[in-house]
Amino acid sequence: MASGWAQDGAVQDQIDATVDSEVERAKQSLPKGESLTHCEECDALIPEKRRKAIPGVRLCIVCQSEQEKKGRSSLYNRAGSKDSQLR
Repeated sequence: MASGWAQDGAVQDQIDATVDSEVERAKQSLPKGESLTHCEECDALIPEKRRKAIPGVRLCIVCQSEQEKKGRSSLYNRAGSKDSQLR
């Protein structure tokens, strides 16, 4: 069911775009390369099990948790243009 000027499926298209955007953002934030032995923020030792579980890890669990709290984004896709929302 369309509302206003939006065509059928426009709301679902916007939801899909929001999900796709968050998946891409999450992929980009994954660590790459060789894991560090010590946290680049606080210099704490990063346990070997963590280094093996997450290749390219650069932060200890405490610093990683803090960074994730700061980096939480809105659940709304603000990147879409008005035209794409009115398709």
